[in-house]
Amino acid sequence: MADAASEELRADVLVVGAGPSGLMLAVCLAKLGVDVMIVDGKDGPTRESRALGVQARSMELYEQLGLVDRVLAERAPATGIVPGAGHRAFGRVEFRGIGKGISPYTEITVFEQSRNERLLVDALAESGREVRWRHRLERLEIVPGARADAASVIATLDGPDGATTVRARYCVGADGSHSAVRESLGIPFEGVTNAYTFYIVDAADVTGLVDESINMRFTEHHFLLAFPMGSGRVRLLGVVRDVDLDDAGRLPEQNVRSLVRHEFGVEYSEASWFTTYRVSHRLAARFRDGPCFIVGDAAHIHSPVGAQGMNTGLQEAHNLACALADVIVGGMPDRRLDRYEVERRPVGRTLVATTDRLFGQVTSESRFARFVRGRALPRLGPVVLLLLPRVLGGRIFGYVSQTRIHYRMSPRDAGRRDPVVGRRLQWTGSNYDVLRSMAWQVHGYGVYEPEVQAIADSLGLEAHAFPPDPFGRLDPSLVYLVRPDGFVAAAASAIAVPGGPPAFREQLAG
Repeated sequence: MADAASEELRADVLVVGAGPSGLMLAVCLAKLGVDVMIVDGKDGPTRESRALGVQARSMELYEQLGLVDRVLAERAPATGIVPGAGHRAFGRVEFRGIGKGISPYTEITVFEQSRNERLLVDALAESGREVRWRHRLERLEIVPGARADAASVIATLDGPDGATTVRARYCVGADGSHSAVRESLGIPFEGVTNAYTFYIVDAADVTGLVDESINMRFTEHHFLLAFPMGSGRVRLLGVVRDVDLDDAGRLPEQNVRSLVRHEFGVEYSEASWFTTYRVSHRLAARFRDGPCFIVGDAAHIHSPVGAQGMNTGLQEAHNLACALADVIVGGMPDRRLDRYEVERRPVGRTLVATTDRLFGQVTSESRFARFVRGRALPRLGPVVLLLLPRVLGGRIFGYVSQTRIHYRMSPRDAGRRDPVVGRRLQWTGSNYDVLRSMAWQVHGYGVYEPEVQAIADSLGLEAHAFPPDPFGRLDPSLVYLVRPDGFVAAAASAIAVPGGPPAFREQLAG
């Protein structure tokens, strides 16, 4: 609310940037009872389609926020992936098959960035808040506090009515790859820019591809990814070499049209959006600086191969919002916020390294890479396609869907990867509805309900007793401490002890 005497606005959290990450952060904070203000220099949500794929883990977040039905009503489903060589597809992998039992959302949901943003803007409005559009960050100052954890920020914004000052306890930069927040903090953004030119075409009346599927095609010198967008539209995405550019070093849309027709047998009538850019792979040196944080493209950028970028930003925002609410509303110590960088920066580092390596492999001009793409793949691809889903199907789905992410919940976790603790709660078919409260909870699966209730009561938490896990992953002799973000923070014996299990108390202490 505004302070009339000083003409200064105040908030618990100032979010700079109203793309998918910033909006997810603001929606979650509002739901969790945090006084949040979100600003953006644009005049409204993105109009271009931009990022497309919403992975299973992000769909689970939308379910937790009560928004998933809106996504499902407007999405274009991608039910499988169809690889191929040149003009020919050589098989199909069904997402439903390899994702069975892992998540209720076994497809890649094609729901373009502009729609994600409108969905979240509407959800924010329903919470009684709105984005302050046309407010650009001009200056950010960290104000030291009496304690190291009591610093705050003062932000100067340039708005339609002149300068505005905002004082906030915390500030989050969700303002993209050229983040003013990150640059104000002097956080290095190290990495490389690829030499090749990427193109994106949102095309209509496309022929030569398998419908309702992600098509992936290779030739000796090129690759093509195609995503269904619904209403007869398809996203075409690929890389071109210098020889494909015109004399001025540019890539006209007509050149792309000719290239995809010649290399892949794909034709289309018109393009509703066409853009080119150079791909960068960069990771911020840190995700937190005192009372300031960065999320999404402000923290990492990479190739769009794999449809991971927007999803990673949404999940970072969700993670950080829950941590901020634990401190601001729940009264946990400020050190609880250190977990954001500890948990999320390794995910960003792995993502950047993986996409960089994958992008390098599919664009390499080495003799071996050309041989694989041009000769080996057409012959061996159908065989590999038969074997790979059977051997690694669930693991592949877990990586792509971002349901395999693992956090170290305690220093004692070093050197071991628990199959449950540190991961998002395993889906059993009936246990995700209770996560909508976004509260700390105690869960038991096949545990006597009064025991679950007694342990939860001793800690002042919600209790939820479920039937045994039909997939056998959740131990019926244990109870699990589940965080508001849906991750399992600890496990303990299902025997009540005074004050609750020590591992639970440790996590609740921040």
